Amino acid sequence: MLWQRKLTLLVVGLGGLLSPVSVLAQSRSPNILLAIADDWSFGHASAYGCRWVETPAFDRVARNGLLFTRAYTPNAKCAPSRAIILTGRNSWQLEEAGNHMAIFPPKFKSYVEALADEGYFVGSTGKGWAPGIAKDAQGKDRQMVGRPFSKRKTKKRIPGISRNDYAGNFEDFLAVAPADRPWVFWYGSSEPHRGYKYGIGVERGKKLEDIERVPSFWPDNETIRNDMLDYAVEVEHFDHHLGRILAAIEREGQLENTLVVATSDHGMPFPRCKGQAYDYSNHVPLAVMWSEGIEGKGRVVDDYVSFADLAPTFLEVAGVTAEQQGMHPLTGRSLLEIFVVAGQGQIIPERDHVLIGKERHDVGRPNDWGYPIRGIVKDGLLYIHNFETDRWPGGDPETGYLNCDGSPTKTEVLNMRRSGTSELYWRLAFGQRPQEELYDVKADPDCIENLVALKEYATQKLALREQLFAELRGQGDPRMFGKGDVFDGYPYSSKVTENFFERFMSGETIRAGWVNASDFEKK
Repeated sequence: MLWQRKLTLLVVGLGGLLSPVSVLAQSRSPNILLAIADDWSFGHASAYGCRWVETPAFDRVARNGLLFTRAYTPNAKCAPSRAIILTGRNSWQLEEAGNHMAIFPPKFKSYVEALADEGYFVGSTGKGWAPGIAKDAQGKDRQMVGRPFSKRKTKKRIPGISRNDYAGNFEDFLAVAPADRPWVFWYGSSEPHRGYKYGIGVERGKKLEDIERVPSFWPDNETIRNDMLDYAVEVEHFDHHLGRILAAIEREGQLENTLVVATSDHGMPFPRCKGQAYDYSNHVPLAVMWSEGIEGKGRVVDDYVSFADLAPTFLEVAGVTAEQQGMHPLTGRSLLEIFVVAGQGQIIPERDHVLIGKERHDVGRPNDWGYPIRGIVKDGLLYIHNFETDRWPGGDPETGYLNCDGSPTKTEVLNMRRSGTSELYWRLAFGQRPQEELYDVKADPDCIENLVALKEYATQKLALREQLFAELRGQGDPRMFGKGDVFDGYPYSSKVTENFFERFMSGETIRAGWVNASDFEKK
């Protein structure tokens, strides 16, 4: 099958008139598989040249389709990132769903729900949109990523790794999928989300020296390298199940007409990555394969693409519009224009930037406040605007920097400061920040040298800020109209950790299971 925008048939109609008939209309719509890892950073796949993470399934997708080098989530936290994928809208356009641990507004329909209404058979396994609460207008639980398939469990227990037999559950889905209907499936692994079994990377035969370089915002030592290798094992677990899923589709003779998208919701669960707005935060791996719909194989694409582009893509390949399905207007732009044009590098010149940002992620600040950011990545430069610079970007120190998962790396950074060894890494990960930041991510992918005060970058900084704010105004971002406080006032979905700062500081014992007890600074 090729696309109607590329190929039409001329047929003789009544009265001898010629009329175009779309090839798409004559063919079965494609199946759609989204495979999304939890906390996997860009570059950490063998398809990108990484030596310490082996990803044969992801590499297969890239080899038989497209490998993207500039794919970004606009918001580097689980729930808002996934909300963007599902709705095709940026997080600052999603009201409560722009926050982490949110209550998802019923009015925002997901692409999965839309395709289900169009006759697609829909299913999922693992982590979908989460964490938070999603109910429809009648108060019933929504299946925003499809009917769950989760009965199969792995026999072997590995600390830190889910027992969900993701691929086995996909096979159960495929076994009941009607032969006369296309399907949509969401494979959401829990890996490489923490926690990890410390040292499992070395146990599995990996070597500390396999890591080409440790990011310069962490110390380079045995603890950090072990933590990175343990993370690699969990990335490979995600990839292993992706490989099994691809094999199952192939056995059924459906792989040629299945659009496969493999990616991650945001960057790795390490300090200065997940939950922040640097390149290690929002820059994600992305490979796409679809034999019947993509021109060529093994193409490397340098266009800037956003997670907001995925829902428009899925709807367009299915021949569905957001409007006819009652979805809110899409902000993203379908990737089909890239699929159907052969070649590598920059395919669509206008795809020269992406917007990023965040509001409330994990709590731990007074009044459950967030740390609002907006930013733009364009032509290799990252401009960041921090709106509330008196707040702590990773959460308050007394409450354990709750917007950074507990880990050996986090502990190492905190202990180096406490011992007086070095405050550098703590400052980079947890210290307060200026209102504006500017980085050359080509030369400085770790985003260490802030260029914002340099005269030679003044013109570029101003242009980026003006473009960012103009586009945000056009998208109706409340922050552009003096109404940004609305995000801090939205309900938090967990009563267990709601008002964490005030309760903890008053002496209440509250369990925050995603950090370590040693993360909390003394009052």
